[in-house]
Amino acid sequence: MAPKKLLKTARATIKRPLPRQLLVIFILLLTTLLFIHFFAQHHDYLHKLRQVSPWTIVWVLLLNGLMVAVLACITEITLRICGKHLEIKENFMLTAYSSIANFFGPLQSGPGVRAIYLKTKHHVRLRDYTLASLLALGLFAFYSALFLFIGTRPWWQTTGALVLVGGFSWLVIRLFKKRDKKPAESQFNLRPQLLAALMVFTLVQVIITIGWYFVELRAVNPGIHLSQAMSYAGAANFSLFVSITPDAIGIREAFLVFSQHIHHVSTANIVSANLIDRAAYVLFLGLLFIVVLSLHAKDKLQITKVRQAAAAKSER
Repeated sequence: MAPKKLLKTARATIKRPLPRQLLVIFILLLTTLLFIHFFAQHHDYLHKLRQVSPWTIVWVLLLNGLMVAVLACITEITLRICGKHLEIKENFMLTAYSSIANFFGPLQSGPGVRAIYLKTKHHVRLRDYTLASLLALGLFAFYSALFLFIGTRPWWQTTGALVLVGGFSWLVIRLFKKRDKKPAESQFNLRPQLLAALMVFTLVQVIITIGWYFVELRAVNPGIHLSQAMSYAGAANFSLFVSITPDAIGIREAFLVFSQHIHHVSTANIVSANLIDRAAYVLFLGLLFIVVLSLHAKDKLQITKVRQAAAAKSER
């Protein structure tokens, strides 16, 4: 079988629900077994984790809370680009609910929940919202590439990576925009001030990830430098683009191990820091879930009705 045909067949297989779910289960089981095997062979690291200061978890929780606020701002900016607007409370509830769905739901379902809700309840044109989201993702990839290389690699490698990532992002956005069959219906309006705001808040988003990874890495190895945390965060961020497991479990660790020659963080530190990260994030989502319940977010957002309306529309 020709490589091109083989790749096409593999993509078609992965898109089917059952093979994708089996792949997710396999990755999660493999990651769990590797974690268990690592700590079974390295008891000293497990002992160090038990001595991690509670303030480390507190700082990670605070940074995750700040991240939700920044993501809500990015959502508002992308909506304004699409000619729409959300009230602050509704925006927060939607961002919080989609963050929880993104972790516990199947196959990174958070963005899908957000898109369906905005289309069904606020009549946001899906193609406009996707285009605005692609723009935000392109900026996220650009900043991640910047921090991946700038801390530890020569300037020419950093420049080359930025040109490559920026060019690829621009190409994807342009091709998506050209495939719009009904451009007259578009409300997409990328004003300079909105683009500037999106650039600033996306940069803040990446800086926050650097902050919490730096806190986690320093907790397991006080000798870690900020430049290493910058490269580490850049590599970890790219794992989100191919994530099919909750919070990129297994995928992120693989990206970080494969990019060790850039950030120079040892495998032991990667495993230990990620264990802290997973535990803190699950705790954060638990707290966020309590907040969502107290605000009756599901009822106020009418998630069930939105899903039923979207399903009924797709069946027509």
